[in-house]
Amino acid sequence: MDTIFTGYDWFDRLLPQGFPIHTSTIIGGPGGSGKPLIGDTLVSAWLRQGGSVAFMSLQYPKRDFIFASLKNIANLNLADYADHTAFIELDATIDGMEKPAGNGFKANVVKPNIWHDAIEQACGMLPNTGPGILVFGSALNLLLFSPTYATDTIAAIKQTLSGNKTERTYIFSVSDKPKEKEVADLTAAADNVIMSHKAPDDFVLFMSILRMKGVPFDPSEIQVPIPQSTLAEMKEIAHHSRQRVIPLISKI
Repeated sequence: MDTIFTGYDWFDRLLPQGFPIHTSTIIGGPGGSGKPLIGDTLVSAWLRQGGSVAFMSLQYPKRDFIFASLKNIANLNLADYADHTAFIELDATIDGMEKPAGNGFKANVVKPNIWHDAIEQACGMLPNTGPGILVFGSALNLLLFSPTYATDTIAAIKQTLSGNKTERTYIFSVSDKPKEKEVADLTAAADNVIMSHKAPDDFVLFMSILRMKGVPFDPSEIQVPIPQSTLAEMKEIAHHSRQRVIPLISKI
């Protein structure tokens, strides 16, 4: 199986033969614990090794935080990789999805048919070079709050996680509550599972690998060396999601 190394000792020592590409991964854990920041280490390695990334960051009001987190976590300037990045921006107020403007577009991925179409459109904007195309999404649990579409959307996401991945790699972060049962269904469909949690009284992040397809891994829990200021900002973003995004999705 083809693999990729992140270049970070704390991550790579858990995966002595590398992270398996052409797989699906769920990064789970409590809300605001910094799950997407763990994914940032893989994103940075992906881009530096010639791959492309389609971002579906559902909780961020702007792209600025994606740029800032990659700069803080990986010292990577995302602007240098404009030709290898595409952005799917959640807009739950539109019926479908818009045509690309630059390297991004708005899409109502709450709807299961738009979920698939948006991924196809984003990946079609990118070169399939290096380790290939990585679809990196965060806060998937937000989509589960729609009373109309949640059941079908779960089925669509599970199809992405468990389907043919010869051309792409998928990494999604998801909070394990309050939609605990639905999230468990998504986690069961993924090839790989990474769990994270934050120390109760401090901005300190921990992670462990529960499952990894086709490669050996160390299941030990480790502390992730991410700046406390970045974790604090992540908590504020999670609060934004609860205050603005969840009420909007809950109406459709």
